[in-house]
Amino acid sequence: MNPFIWLVIELISLYRYVVIASVILSWLVAFNIINYGNPLVRQIAHAVSALTDPLLDPIRKVVPAFGGLDFSPIILFIALQFVEQFIWYYLVR
Repeated sequence: MNPFIWLVIELISLYRYVVIASVILSWLVAFNIINYGNPLVRQIAHAVSALTDPLLDPIRKVVPAFGGLDFSPIILFIALQFVEQFIWYYLVR
């Protein structure tokens, strides 16, 4: 397999974990388990937000929140899975 394609697939897989971390972090803040008063939490939240917001914000503009639930991470997760499968099917084969 081409090393560049391998790197892209690994980065997509890693990015999926960042999206999951973003969702879990938002739940922890929403349920007041952690708060932004802690500098470490604030730094982690800022880093995760900086990584995920460029891809989540366009989805949030198109898909509104239903009853306070944000479905944009699910749509992004599906899109990342689609891109990874596309790469496997058309470029690796």
